Amino acid sequence: MNHPAIDLPVDELTVDERLTLLGRLWDSLLDAGLPPVPAWHLDEVRRRMTAADSNPGASIPLEELRRERRGEQP
Repeated sequence: MNHPAIDLPVDELTVDERLTLLGRLWDSLLDAGLPPVPAWHLDEVRRRMTAADSNPGASIPLEELRRERRGEQP
């Protein structure tokens, strides 16, 4: 899929201006409505949920994972 080139002088914007532009672009996407979720995404979510349900002991709570990543002891 080819997209037309958009020539914006982004390099000339300040960081604050770029963040504002990014926010406005993001908001415009949300205002336009969300795209449909592809079937393969839903299939993958179902697969992962089935795997998690079949072996609940294989996962750890998110806070525990965060502590481990920070090198903290429980």
